[in-house]
Amino acid sequence: MNLTRPVAFWIAVLVAVVVAVVLLREVLLPFVAGMLLAYLLDPLATRLERLGMNRLIATLTIVGSFVAGVAALIILTAPVVVGELAFFIDNFPLYIKRVQGLATDPNRPWLSKLVGEGLGYAEQSVGELTTLATAWLRDFLRSVWTGGRALISAFSLLVVTPIVACYLIYDWKKMVAVIDNWIPPAQRDTVRALAREIDGTIGGFVIGQGTLCLILAVFYATALSLLGLKHGLLIGIAAGLISFVPYLGSLSGFVISMCVAIAQFWPHWAVIWIVPAIFFVGQTLSDYLLSPYFVGRRVNLNAVWIMFALFAFGYLFGFVGLLIAVPVASAIGVLTRFALQRYYESFLYTAVPRATVTDAVRLTPSDKKMD
Repeated sequence: MNLTRPVAFWIAVLVAVVVAVVLLREVLLPFVAGMLLAYLLDPLATRLERLGMNRLIATLTIVGSFVAGVAALIILTAPVVVGELAFFIDNFPLYIKRVQGLATDPNRPWLSKLVGEGLGYAEQSVGELTTLATAWLRDFLRSVWTGGRALISAFSLLVVTPIVACYLIYDWKKMVAVIDNWIPPAQRDTVRALAREIDGTIGGFVIGQGTLCLILAVFYATALSLLGLKHGLLIGIAAGLISFVPYLGSLSGFVISMCVAIAQFWPHWAVIWIVPAIFFVGQTLSDYLLSPYFVGRRVNLNAVWIMFALFAFGYLFGFVGLLIAVPVASAIGVLTRFALQRYYESFLYTAVPRATVTDAVRLTPSDKKMD
């Protein structure tokens, strides 16, 4: 009975949190983004504070520098990226038709078998995506004009997020202390250890995978641009950044690049085959060098688990779900390993009382020899 009540309480808390996220998901974006920004920037604020800087000044300096950097990046790159993206959207259906025409040429039946059917699906998908994007843009502009939720969300993301981040960074230590006091003293050491492991997993994955994505984006964009592929810069950057979801960036970038390359360079297959070589090299570097070095040494998260979490949370909670997917997946992974460890020590697994198992595990080899 004593064990049932705490378990029921925490299950009720978890259900309440999930229900609140579902009901408030349309207004949570700036607050969740602010929390993640504060989580990422708090170590830097703590370091500046240790160097003698006032906590408030350090917080304002860090958040202000981050906002200024993002604004400068958008101002410098937005015209080029938006123009390139618009040009790509206008021309990609033409590339599809060009490749489709080559594939249906009776003189090249082998090419038709290779890509003929897939091109029909690709053309249909591009058409559907273009229609959806046009409809979304029209609805968004209408919402902005009428002062709807889209305007509020955009304003909140740009204005509220930095404010939330400032408050959270400034009061981070106090919040951690308050939450620490909520934990029952008997379980405090265990919860602290789990929290440190979750923190290390989240931080390691975000920093490691983010670094990997930037390296891949630079590699793909540079290689495709040097090849002379149209939209190579845009495709390479997108493929690298989408690689935050394992394998998705390389796969999507490869398919799009091949369509553009065949339409642009046909019949020069020596040039066309450089595209799969580029993505093969990029994925090989990611799997055997970059991912083990930047991600594998820091975290213990399976790539399939991360993919599932991103898709599942994105489907359930929208963009907010994408933001919380990795932290929640990390926490679930750590808690699952902890639960399995307790299970292996329990009567359910060993058929021996837990105290006996614990004493047996703690015996040193010398103690066992003496026995």
